[in-house]
Amino acid sequence: MHEESEVYERQGFGSGLGVQAPVGLLIVDFVNGFADPAVFGGGNIPPAIARTVDLLAEARARKWPVAHSRIVYADDDSDANVFSTKVPGMLTLKEHSPASAIVNELAPRAGELVVRKNVPSAFFGTTLAPWLTQHGVRTLLVAGCVTSGCVRASVVDAMCWGFRPVVLEDCVGDRAIGPHEASLFDMRQKYADVLTLQALREQLA
Repeated sequence: MHEESEVYERQGFGSGLGVQAPVGLLIVDFVNGFADPAVFGGGNIPPAIARTVDLLAEARARKWPVAHSRIVYADDDSDANVFSTKVPGMLTLKEHSPASAIVNELAPRAGELVVRKNVPSAFFGTTLAPWLTQHGVRTLLVAGCVTSGCVRASVVDAMCWGFRPVVLEDCVGDRAIGPHEASLFDMRQKYADVLTLQALREQLA
């Protein structure tokens, strides 16, 4: 994307946001269904989950506020919407369905927020923004899947709410690498900083 990068740079896109305390962490939709290539998974999602284990451990050690999101539809499909019309399989993600449960290795702990949503963004129609504000969060680290869908939607809304999004590029994954890379490029230019976990640790140090 060298030619595209030159266009964006010439037009003034891609300024850095920096990591400004207080810091929070949002983990988007790392649930069993998206970890399973036979359901909604594939691509680089498994290594992104593995890397997020380290990120989550660091967040807990630093006592950052941590929020998780999962897609949950009503048992009777009464909240079916345009998203589920576009992707009908989403309606299989119910409160008690194993596919909608957060993967064991990232299981939430007491005091961590779990947001239930039925659209891509973890912010739309949820209590996430006021919860982060209540905890004083200024910079929001983002991990999860998929990069081109719910991660990107959540990052755009985080920016709209006035948080400084930082996407951990080795802690986000997608079922296809092309959309993953294109979305990282797009977010880096317009909505967020994009860093590896190691680069984040170097900034924090």
